[in-house]
Amino acid sequence: MGSLERYIFRQAAVAFAGGLFVLTLIVWITQVLQRLDLVTNSGQTILLFFLMTSLGIPVLLALIAPIAMFMACVQTLNKLNGDSELIVMSAAGVPPSRIMRPLMMLTVIVMVAVGALSLHLTPSSIRYFRLLLTQVQANMLTAIVRPGQFTQAERGLTFHIRDRAPGGVLLGIVVSDTRDAAVHMTYVAERGLISEQPQGTFFVLENGNLQRRDTKTGQASIVVFERYAFDLSKLTQTAETIYRPSERYTSELMNPNPADPMFERWQGRFRQELHDRFAAPLYPLALMCIAFAMLGHARTTRQSRGTAVAGAITAMVVVRGLGFAVSGMVATRPWAIPLVYGVPLIAIVLFGAMALGWVRLRVPQSISRAFGEFTDRMAERFAARFAANGGS
Repeated sequence: MGSLERYIFRQAAVAFAGGLFVLTLIVWITQVLQRLDLVTNSGQTILLFFLMTSLGIPVLLALIAPIAMFMACVQTLNKLNGDSELIVMSAAGVPPSRIMRPLMMLTVIVMVAVGALSLHLTPSSIRYFRLLLTQVQANMLTAIVRPGQFTQAERGLTFHIRDRAPGGVLLGIVVSDTRDAAVHMTYVAERGLISEQPQGTFFVLENGNLQRRDTKTGQASIVVFERYAFDLSKLTQTAETIYRPSERYTSELMNPNPADPMFERWQGRFRQELHDRFAAPLYPLALMCIAFAMLGHARTTRQSRGTAVAGAITAMVVVRGLGFAVSGMVATRPWAIPLVYGVPLIAIVLFGAMALGWVRLRVPQSISRAFGEFTDRMAERFAARFAANGGS
């Protein structure tokens, strides 16, 4: 690359890295807040907590990278235009293809990264997350035996232990089981012990009672027992061998086992997931072409760049929205498969031709003038309100 290409590439790369980092961080923080109960309720370490939440980053990157690429192109081209650098380049005889070249190189890098994420890293990270989640559920027993704490093992099942004696004996046990909406069960026992048997894992309660209440009639009954085995097998089960379509490797989606019960039930989801993964690398190129077609040509200070930015954002939303809509159709309509690739490819061809100047899209002057007047009025109202509030 020459000095001009390196200059544009550097600006776009910095904008892309910054936008990708900020967007990923925002979405990741929302995921972290949703999984805080992993530490508070399960008694897990903060290291495992961050490991599990970080496994969602490949999924986020695959979705956010094309949007970050679009934002980087818009920001870079708008800055070049605002500083009149595109005008100087155009006056010096620099063709649009040369200005587009560094953006294309960055886009190719993003396409390769999105392809690797979609085809391999994302399903691998989701599978590993499932494995860790299963281990957390299996280790729930370590949280159950923590004295003085109410621990919700799963929705509707809560344990409380007063104290822990030598030999793994638990004292002062209360178990509330409301998983069945029709019948609520409460177990109270003086002592208990967790026992591993060939049939599964059991919480053996001694010297206690079982309080059973019918939620419809309100009738209650109490059963006194000397020994009662509470089944914990569902909480300590090993990792499931049946994976959802998003957790399957690409090779498994391409050659599914016809006898797989998940494939028999969700054949459309398998088809949707497979073609979404192959189509994902096309969107960074499509969005880059949209940004360049709208902002890649020199504009004078008299020409409103707001219209071009708004047009680029609108086109991006339409293309990406159509992509999501077509993806949903594939799950139930096999004939929609070509549309999964057609939406980004049509955008690439159409806006790529506009970017290189082969096709001209002229916005009617009345629309452009009306949009410019609207933005000017909004700016004046904001300035007046800002001044009326004393500049605060």
